[in-house]
Amino acid sequence: MPCRLLIFLLLATTVSVHSSVAQTHPDQTAPLPNIVLIFTDDQGINDVSCYGSEIPTPNIDRLAREGLKFTNFYAASSICTPSRFGLLTGQNPARSQDQLLSALMFLPDEDKDRGLRPHETTVAGVLRDRAGYDTALIGKWHLGHGDNKFLPTNHGFNSFIGHTGGCIDFFTMTYGIVPDWYHDTEHVNENGYATELISEEAIAYLKSRADGASATAASQFFLFLPYNAPHFGKGWSPADEAPVNIMQPQAADLKRVDFIQDKVRREFAAMVVSLDDGVGQILDTLDETGLAENTLVIFMTDHGGDPRYGGSNRPYRGDKATLFEGGIHVPCLMRWPGKIEPGSTTNALTWALDIFPTLSHFVGADVSDLTLDGKNIAPIILDGDFGDPNSNQHHAGRELFWETGKHAHLDRGNWIALRQGPWKYLQDPNADTPFLFNLTNDPLESLNQAPLQPERLAEM
Repeated sequence: MPCRLLIFLLLATTVSVHSSVAQTHPDQTAPLPNIVLIFTDDQGINDVSCYGSEIPTPNIDRLAREGLKFTNFYAASSICTPSRFGLLTGQNPARSQDQLLSALMFLPDEDKDRGLRPHETTVAGVLRDRAGYDTALIGKWHLGHGDNKFLPTNHGFNSFIGHTGGCIDFFTMTYGIVPDWYHDTEHVNENGYATELISEEAIAYLKSRADGASATAASQFFLFLPYNAPHFGKGWSPADEAPVNIMQPQAADLKRVDFIQDKVRREFAAMVVSLDDGVGQILDTLDETGLAENTLVIFMTDHGGDPRYGGSNRPYRGDKATLFEGGIHVPCLMRWPGKIEPGSTTNALTWALDIFPTLSHFVGADVSDLTLDGKNIAPIILDGDFGDPNSNQHHAGRELFWETGKHAHLDRGNWIALRQGPWKYLQDPNADTPFLFNLTNDPLESLNQAPLQPERLAEM
C-alpha cells in the first residue's frame, strides 16, 4: 500500500476532540487563567539542567521545582515548521494544506507562497474568538512569509513582534542582510540582541496586561513566546555574498560557561544561559505584577538539538530532523500555582498536539467542531493522575504519528514513525530496512526488533 495512503488511513482513525476530552470541566466560578507558552528553538532534552544537562538553566528548572515535569513528552515534529504547525493547530502536520512537513525556506525564496492557511485554526484564534483572550506572539513564527496573509495577526494573534524566517542574525535582526523583524505587519529596524529583545518585549507586554487587568474574561491573555534561541544565527558572508549559519553568543555569556571545553558546545551553552535569563525575568515580572498566581506557564522545545551546532539529545539516539527519540523526545514543564502540585513528575505519554485541546478545556472553549489530533491532558496536569513511571498504563490506547518531508536543499529524506503504546515503528530514509523498538524496555533504541516481531511489524 502506498505510504501516503497509509498516512491518511491512520489520520482518518483519529478520534475528534469532543470524544477524547475527559469529562471534567473547569471551575466556572474561578477566573480564567492567563497563559504564557515558552517555546524554544533547537534545544534538546540534554540542554536543560533539570533533565541532566551540564548547561545551567536555573530559571527553567524553577518551573520544574514549582510545577510539573514531563518525562515522556514529544514534539509534533523534529523540524521547526511542522513542529509549530502541530502545536498551534492541534493537528498532525501531515494534515496541513501546504504539506508543511519540512522547514519553510526564507532564502532562496522558494516557499514564499506556502504557509498556514485561513481555515487552519490556531489555539490563539480559539482563545481570542471563543474565550475573549488577548493574544500576542513575540518571537519566531516560521509558518509563512512573503505575504501579510501568512503573518500571525491573520492567524489568531492580536499582536506580533518578531521574525518570520527559520532563524535570524541575533545582532542585526535580519536574515543575512534581508530585513525580517516585524511589529505586527510592518518591518522595523531594531538594535540589540534578539534573545534579550524578545524577553524585553514580553516583559513590557506582561506589565501592560497587569496595568489594564480587570475581573472580566477579556482581561485574560495568551502570550506565545517562541524564542529563536539557542538556534544558530543567520549572518552574512560578504566574501560569498550569501547568508551563513553562525553561532552568535554574547561575550559575557561565553565567560559564564567557560568550563565547557568544546568550542561549539560552549557557544551553544552561552546562548542557552541568555535564554534562561529571559525566562527568569519573565517569571520575576509575573511575580512583581501579581499575575503569577493565576498564570499557567508552559515551557517546551520545538524538537531535538543539532550536535553540529552544539545541541545534545543524550542519552537518546538521533538528532534534529530525524525521528529517533533524540529528534522528538523533548522537555516540557508546567507551572500553575495552586493548581499544579509543585515538584511533581509524570511519565504519561503526551505530546505537543495535546496543548490545544487542553488549553481549550481550561478556558471553557467548545472545540467540538474542530478535528484535533491530541487529547485533553488536564487530569494529568491538575489531578495528579501521573501513573507509575514503570508501568504502561498511560501508554495504552495512544497512537502518535510523525512524518518529515523530503528536502533536497537541506539534503533530508522522508522519515515516518508511529508509536502505539510502548512500541515504535520507524522508517529511516538512510536505512535499507524499517526499525521496530519497544521503548519501555529499550528507550535508547539500541535493539531493532523488526526481525524478531514480524507480525507486529506488519501490523504497524
